[in-house]
Amino acid sequence: MGAALTRYRVIAYVVGVVLIIFVAVAIPLKYLWDQPGLVGVVAPVHGFLYMVYLVAVFDLGRRAHWSLGRMVLLMLAGTIPFVSFYGERAVTRTARERQPEERPLTESVRG
Repeated sequence: MGAALTRYRVIAYVVGVVLIIFVAVAIPLKYLWDQPGLVGVVAPVHGFLYMVYLVAVFDLGRRAHWSLGRMVLLMLAGTIPFVSFYGERAVTRTARERQPEERPLTESVRG
């Protein structure tokens, strides 16, 4: 599950940043200053990255044995600015709490 969690964390951040750029920069440029150029670039990029995000959420959810409802909520997190960051932190915290405590590689043996 470690690799799936890492893939999810990376794509969650990337999707979150691109969505913020889209909403905070590209949309105002288009509608307030009549410059639609950035929307034409950022919207398809976000759309593609969101599809990758959906696959990453599904993969992680399948490996972690999540309910379908939890997966859907996390998938929706990629559509609302800043929520993907919150979802990533919550998922990472939960995953780390569920990991069994690792023992040191070397233990002293008393005989």
